[in-house]
Amino acid sequence: MTPLAVADAFVAAINAGEADGLASLMTPGHMFVDADGSEHVGRDKMKAGWREYFESVPDFQIEISDRLETKNTVVLLGRASGTFVQDGELKPDNHWSVPAAWRVVVDRDLVAVWQLYANQHLMHQIMDRIRVA
Repeated sequence: MTPLAVADAFVAAINAGEADGLASLMTPGHMFVDADGSEHVGRDKMKAGWREYFESVPDFQIEISDRLETKNTVVLLGRASGTFVQDGELKPDNHWSVPAAWRVVVDRDLVAVWQLYANQHLMHQIMDRIRVA
């Protein structure tokens, strides 16, 4: 597969909420770099992290508008959106949608690095409001 095809498969697994599918596309030493620069390393750790995230934001979606590929790196531009669960419900007030970009480094048809670039201020505001409620 080309790096672009691997990145597209990764996005498809995210949009389907498939933590197992995501894990099958990760290198053993897979690294997720969050928008704040924090690094989370390891396929098993990230599989558990995605599973937890999908429980918190079950309608999470990535919409890609532009894709750029150079050697083993893909840059995806688009939007991320979802709704945080509150009291077992998806409430409209907890929905968010933000512009986002991702850097995807591919190694032997697997994602070695998934790096998010996004302003997460709105998401943090919603999470803080839910915690207080």
